[in-house]
Amino acid sequence: QVPLVESGGGLVQAGGSLRLSCAASAGRTFSNYAMGWFRQAPGKEREFVATISSSGARIYYADSVKGRFTISRDNAKNTVYLQMNSLKPEDTAVYFCAAGFVTTKFNDYNYWGQGTQVTVSS
Repeated sequence: QVPLVESGGGLVQAGGSLRLSCAASAGRTFSNYAMGWFRQAPGKEREFVATISSSGARIYYADSVKGRFTISRDNAKNTVYLQMNSLKPEDTAVYFCAAGFVTTKFNDYNYWGQGTQVTVSS
């Protein structure tokens, strides 16, 4: 088990920034997993946002966030981050972090957090 807890969501105006955090309480096992961020807007399917390999050497982004969002991790703190800049109203969604393999497919992630709401006003 890799319990995950997201934080950092909130309400922000378009063009603003937020930094999401995802803390794992699994101790040493956190560094064994790739970590991903996904999001789900009302009435839409969950979509891939970004992923980072266990060492941080491989990173991939969805085209819709490339150049605006940055994923990073600190294995010493068992935490993965998502820095979101130049936010747009279409970024409004519940954001989830997940632990698994470094892919864009949510089925390849074994453990999920509860999610944190991000709302971007126009």
